[in-house]
Amino acid sequence: MTPEVLVVEDEPDIQALIVHHLTRDGFRCRTARDGAAALAQLRAGVPDLVVLDLLLPGIDGLELTRRLRAEPAWTKLPIIMVTAKSDEVDRIIGLELGADDYIGKPFSPKELLARVRAVLRRARPTEDEHALSSGGVTLDAARHRVTVGGAPVELTPKEFDLLHALMAAAGRVLSREFLLNRVWGYARADEIESRTIDVHVRRLRAKLGDAGRHIATVKSVGYRFDSE
Repeated sequence: MTPEVLVVEDEPDIQALIVHHLTRDGFRCRTARDGAAALAQLRAGVPDLVVLDLLLPGIDGLELTRRLRAEPAWTKLPIIMVTAKSDEVDRIIGLELGADDYIGKPFSPKELLARVRAVLRRARPTEDEHALSSGGVTLDAARHRVTVGGAPVELTPKEFDLLHALMAAAGRVLSREFLLNRVWGYARADEIESRTIDVHVRRLRAKLGDAGRHIATVKSVGYRFDSE
């Protein structure tokens, strides 16, 4: 089925631009111009992905992200934030709340489409991937399921992909640059993007509970998943 994207953007020109390029690339689109309208659209049917502007009237993008991650039906829904390039603090907060990626205004249509396709691709793993198990953590890529000690753990698509990359490396150290390319699709890393990794690792450790200690920080290099 053709993926459906909910575009939440209050600026008509930008909303129309996003919808135009997504539709031309084969996506179905629904739209909302504020947080309340977005919630109504989500209750009517869950899309495959949300493109979400942070500066919305009423319920802003950060509060909407918080509500989505608190609702079981929406907790795994991929979210790409749209922010001004200067909004570093809001960007970090959005990632802390559970957004999967961000794109800064102004953005190119090619970058937008690449990020949408990448996030959707990572949210739908192929069926031939095998389960990984280490340190009490089991990751089943085909079923997009993670358990710790047999208990299910709810992860966002980005958190899942990050854990998958670390566990698949079987104890090898993965640099921030590698993870940004592998999980986020960034060709290079700047300071803000490197902090993106740290934000997601911190959230991932918290969700894994005691098993989170297996994600080790290698100073000035990156991270590795230790089985012991």
